[in-house]
Order: sequence, then structure tokens, then C-alpha cells
Amino acid sequence: MPAQLAIFDIDGTLVPGPSSEVRFARYLWRQRVFGPRQVLAYAGFCLRYGWCYRSHVMKKNKAYLTGLDVPRVQQLARAFVCNDLIHELYGPARKRLQAHKAAGDTVVLLSGTPQFLAAALARELGIADAYGALCCTRAGKFCAAPPLRHPYGASKVDGARALAAATGFCLTKAVAYGDSVHDAHLFRLVGEAVAVQPDRGLHAVATGEGWEVLPD
Repeated sequence: MPAQLAIFDIDGTLVPGPSSEVRFARYLWRQRVFGPRQVLAYAGFCLRYGWCYRSHVMKKNKAYLTGLDVPRVQQLARAFVCNDLIHELYGPARKRLQAHKAAGDTVVLLSGTPQFLAAALARELGIADAYGALCCTRAGKFCAAPPLRHPYGASKVDGARALAAATGFCLTKAVAYGDSVHDAHLFRLVGEAVAVQPDRGLHAVATGEGWEVLPD
């Protein structure tokens, strides 16, 4: 079989339970990296942008990083992924990822988690590329503005197209792994879709579309 592009979501797919971003925020708190300023910035973002993002405002909210040095956060992200997150991955999804690598496929990560976390996880897994959320920065520090890009829901398709173009693969022949009904936008564009521990909405869609469900 010719090599193909394998696109893996992170949260809910490779990382079960609390998202990689929630886990990282807790890690930063334990490391005493952020405090009242970041908490207030996070709350302020919800108040300011709640009318705009509505139920998705928490996913868009990266203001817990406000005022933190970008290089320092990137360094902490690599340590967190290496020492903590890599050991918490969902076994069946990771096994599938390793099988794609063994088959010579090009494996990439596509997620709404911050780019520094997605890139650190890709590096730890030894895979080609990662496409995550780009947080807003100013003068080398994170700020409380909405992310410059956030691959979530329908906008995840843009990320998948960028990854396909960068790796030289056709998206219609790719395989995608995800856990949320919001991943259905991407699933309908790829050649093969795999719902990993899907939420109720995706499970219903997967059943109707004949997509694989992991575990079966």
C-alpha cells in the first residue's frame, strides 16, 4: 500500500481525560510560573469575548499565559510533555500512530492546543509536523488577545490542507483520527476516518457514515 498522510487530533484522541492544555496549566501552577495576573487575565477574556465565542470561549482563551516569556513557556512545555504528558497517552491511539510510522506513513498532529504543546508532543513522538493554535504575543511575551489561529471545528480543515500541502499528500487520500463531533468537518474530506473514543455526536455520525470507531 502506498504511504499516506495520517492526521491525529491530540485532546480526546491521543490524550484522554483532561486536555493537554488543562494539564499544562496545572503544571504551570505547580511550578509557580503564574499567579493572580494570569488568573485575572483569563477571567477577563471570558467576560470580554464571551458574547463573540459563546460556548467556545474557554477553548479560545489562552490568557492564562499573559505576561509570560515565550521561550520560557516553550521550555516548560517540552519538559512537561517529556516528563508527564507522553506517559498519559491513550494506548490504542498511540499504537495506531506507531503502526502508521512503521508502515512508512507521514504522521502529523492537528489540534486546537497551543502550537508549543503540539510541537513538543510531535518531537517526543518522533513524527513529521504539528499544527496547533498560535497564541498572540507581543515583545516576546504572551498577551491576552484571541489566538491568531485556532484549528477547531470547521477551521481544522484549513490546518489539514496546510499540512497536506506541506507534506505533499492529497487530503482525499489521508486518514484522520479524532474524538469530537466537531472533527466531522475534517472527516468528510479525507479518504479514511477513525473516531477514537468518540463523543455521542461523533459516534452517531460515524455509525451513519460507516467510519471506524476505536475501540469498536
